[in-house]
Amino acid sequence: MIHVSAFQDLAHLAIHKVGNSSQDEPLICSQAPLALQDETIGQLLLNYFIQPFTNSAEYFRFFHEADLQLNEVFQYCKRIFADQESFYEQSVNIAKHLYKHSTHPKIKGGELYITYFNKCLTDGEEVPAIGIFKSENRDTYLKVFLSNDNYQVNYEDGININKLDKGCLVFNTEEGEGYKVSIIDSISKQNEAVYWKDSFLQVQRREDSYHQTETMVNMCKLFIQDKLPAEYEMSRVDQVDLLNKSAAYFKEKEQFQVDDFAQEVLGHPDAIASFKEYRDHFKQEFRQEIPDEFDISAPAVKKQQKVFKSVLKLDRNFHIYIHGDRELIERGYDEATNMHYYKLMFENES
Repeated sequence: MIHVSAFQDLAHLAIHKVGNSSQDEPLICSQAPLALQDETIGQLLLNYFIQPFTNSAEYFRFFHEADLQLNEVFQYCKRIFADQESFYEQSVNIAKHLYKHSTHPKIKGGELYITYFNKCLTDGEEVPAIGIFKSENRDTYLKVFLSNDNYQVNYEDGININKLDKGCLVFNTEEGEGYKVSIIDSISKQNEAVYWKDSFLQVQRREDSYHQTETMVNMCKLFIQDKLPAEYEMSRVDQVDLLNKSAAYFKEKEQFQVDDFAQEVLGHPDAIASFKEYRDHFKQEFRQEIPDEFDISAPAVKKQQKVFKSVLKLDRNFHIYIHGDRELIERGYDEATNMHYYKLMFENES
């Protein structure tokens, strides 16, 4: 959980305009940090910056292939944490660094907000934090107002404070490992948005229970859907049954143990041996460290629920959702119609 409770915790704020450098749009840096006098505006900004992060449980850390100290955003944040007097200077450096990486033709220019929070709660730990936020999209708002005893309607462009386009919170903890970093990117699936996380920030997943749970969930899905059917004759019903057992394991257990999971979900010695072999291959191919035991992250399981799809799609006619006892569904073949069928057994219909 990430939380900032009071407007007073927003100690510094600088706003710069970062255009698309490949489109010859300018970088416009403000001459000084913004002094917030209006508490209402300050609270609105605080909600705009922090609200998208409140349910985030996924963390990253800064890195560089050669040396962490060569990561520019890491260095600028490190200087701010060491000396708040350097905040404005480093905010300009961050803006220049973002401008340098805003080269994709589809990247939109926008306002860049750099903030310093005295207190930010992350997973129960209260630490200072630096915020880096960018607004790229503007909305049109209607203004209804009274003029000479008659209501008038006008419009103006503005920023929707309920839609943060891009954001990053850097927490002043775990400096030696690249800090603890949380990221928001509303269009992260588009190629032009990769610049925010990969080029500008240069971050990688933090090796914690969230990342370990997410990795193991995906690995189990791939093993059940791809590896097992290639080695053994398996019906789609049996695959769905194993996916349901896997989902139940991650939802009900507090800790993952590889031997416990293999026995409880797979059961058969040959399948268990195949699973452990696949796990070793997966670790090497994707360069992932998957420990034998780790705490299961409930937020990661919730986010990955779609991985365990318990649905049988039959041509374009039927979808069968299987949630329980695999023994109550039977597959067969009808020679009269030359078609396959499923027989479902139940007690009550609703």
